[in-house]
Amino acid sequence: MAGGVGSRFWPVSTQEFPKQFHDMLGTGDTLIQKTFKRLANLIPKENIFILTNERYNDLVFEQLPEVTKRQVVLEPAMRNTAPCILYASLKIQKENPDAVMIVAPSDHWIEDEISFTKNVQQAFDFCSKNDVLMTLGIQPTFPNTGYGYIEYDKGSSEAIKSVAQFKEKPVYEVAKQYIDQGNFLWNAGIFMWSVTSVVKAFLNNQPELYKLFEQGLAAYNTDLEEGFILENYPKAENISVDYAIMEKSKNVNVIAAEFDWNDLGTWGSLYDKLEKDDAKNAIVHARTLTEDASGNMIRTKDDKIVVVDGLKDYIIVDKDEVLLIFPKAKEQDIKKVLQNVKDTFGAQYG
Repeated sequence: MAGGVGSRFWPVSTQEFPKQFHDMLGTGDTLIQKTFKRLANLIPKENIFILTNERYNDLVFEQLPEVTKRQVVLEPAMRNTAPCILYASLKIQKENPDAVMIVAPSDHWIEDEISFTKNVQQAFDFCSKNDVLMTLGIQPTFPNTGYGYIEYDKGSSEAIKSVAQFKEKPVYEVAKQYIDQGNFLWNAGIFMWSVTSVVKAFLNNQPELYKLFEQGLAAYNTDLEEGFILENYPKAENISVDYAIMEKSKNVNVIAAEFDWNDLGTWGSLYDKLEKDDAKNAIVHARTLTEDASGNMIRTKDDKIVVVDGLKDYIIVDKDEVLLIFPKAKEQDIKKVLQNVKDTFGAQYG
């Protein structure tokens, strides 16, 4: 899934060029390139589909030149995760009725790719034999209020556990209770299932949505597909896959992931993943001179020299015509700031 805008990473991430197409960590690979390579350890490259908004079609081919037109599934409207997953599932089912699939966001950071591959293979093996919807949960390291949580069966000693319920992003005190209980995982939004199981889940839980996309079965994987999707995709309800099927289904299982994971949702989450200098500043692309400056996230283009004196715990991001200097503690407000900038100076800056 590579259709999001990532507005909390403004000004680097914009509607025209969102974060998944940037080298956010200064590794030499963009996030979508990292994700593609990670999945290719387990899945033949020709079986990896990229679900993205039609405006990013050219970016996908620029960054993943090995993919073919068949592999790029374009959304003509932004409708959250459920419609694009159902659409892709029906396409894959038509091509291979016995397929088992993984749904993975393109903008996650996963360091231990060997453990990731092991956990996904474990899920694939289980899903190929059982009618289940599988997800990977992350062992929480602190009471994070920015993630949803998965409550699993505490009595189970198996690696694959049945899910009791999904919980929305909690307030701090509730998150603390979840951690203390010991049977809650962060919801990473990574799913595995057979096409049979996921299509059945949509049919049972989202009959209207299923009916809309089922009408295109004859057109999928043919020259008629584009016309059908252009006309019908915008009619789909704007709904996440969690609300649409995961929270309503009784056959959901979870594996507690054995790998480090970060959803790279904010500048602060990026700061956490990067190496720091002696003053705990995280720096991407910049050359810096700092005095009495610590805990800052500093990012520029092309080795720009940045001099910082007297700033602590700030986000300092320089991109073309925009310079952002903003407290890390208020990073969730960047979405609002972006809207103010667009209202004041024009939509071209977002």
